[in-house]
Amino acid sequence: MILAGGRGTRFWPRSRRSTAKQVLALEGKKTMIQQTVARLLPLAPTSRFWIITNRDLRNEIRRQLPRLPARQIIAEPLARNTAPAIGLAAYILLRSDPTAVIGMFPADQVIADEKAFRKAVQHAVKIAAAGENIVVMGIKPTRPETGYGYIEAGGRTRDGVYRVMRFTEKPNLEKAQEFIDAGNYYWNSGMFIWNARTLVNALREHFSESAPHLEKIAAAFGTRSFGKVFAHEYKQCENISVDYAVLEPRSAKGEHHSNLFSIPADFGWSDLGSWAALYEHHASTQGASKNGNVIEGSSGYTLEAEGNYIYAPRKFVAAIGVNDLVVVETDDALLITTRQRAQDVGKIVKHLDEKKLTRLL
Repeated sequence: MILAGGRGTRFWPRSRRSTAKQVLALEGKKTMIQQTVARLLPLAPTSRFWIITNRDLRNEIRRQLPRLPARQIIAEPLARNTAPAIGLAAYILLRSDPTAVIGMFPADQVIADEKAFRKAVQHAVKIAAAGENIVVMGIKPTRPETGYGYIEAGGRTRDGVYRVMRFTEKPNLEKAQEFIDAGNYYWNSGMFIWNARTLVNALREHFSESAPHLEKIAAAFGTRSFGKVFAHEYKQCENISVDYAVLEPRSAKGEHHSNLFSIPADFGWSDLGSWAALYEHHASTQGASKNGNVIEGSSGYTLEAEGNYIYAPRKFVAAIGVNDLVVVETDDALLITTRQRAQDVGKIVKHLDEKKLTRLL
């Protein structure tokens, strides 16, 4: 199950409603969602792939992934965060295969070591299939990152995985450094593995007000009334992430009673959450210039310029005496910020929404 909704607002101006970052080729020639499918294909045939997206992106995703069954590319009628999206998938699959093990994967992540990634997924599948277990991929942190949620690991099992003590939302810098120093915290990758019945039971327990609406939608799937039922019932679901809705209350049961497990993974993961993250990824995998510049242009020249990310693919780029900038040019917009403020790019989209500048959205 691939989550491909959202607008990717922190990648404005390249990411727009109909061309959000998951359908862009930000890294290599394949788009983000094409890369996600390609790395998972050795684990399952296309007939077992499901995608939850939105109406703006559905047609483009169908075009990019022509081998996937069209009925399994589901477009939300409105955005409701990850808990309803994941929950709907669980209810639909429960009706056809109650023992199905579901892997939930965001469509906008990069994995450097795909063999190690698939090995970790296979390990997680075995754990999820063995009982009422929920497995999350935990990424070993390399820095005190404030843009990710964290997993506090408890005791280690004989399988080499950790019991989860708790999930922690995005911390401030001081708290993130405490997590790094403690040594038992991992980044929450947003990749989860569980079987359909386990997830549905967890939704009924922790997401009880919204779960009946999801069950009604799943019951209508494949019928002529599906669109109408989907639109009516989905808007009544709480707008909340699966972390808040299910995982945090489940972890409150304690590490020995929650059946939450984390596989500590080290396979070159990045969620490419901002232009700064994309710069770091390019610099580490493809190499920056000797002064740490990553420039995507027809050609370029730099003088006393360091640590810049510049995207102007059809132009000659010259940078003199500037450091740590992010510059992104499209046909109708120009973004100029710093790598340190790249997380704030989403505020531009909020401003455009408020001003009803729809042509830039």
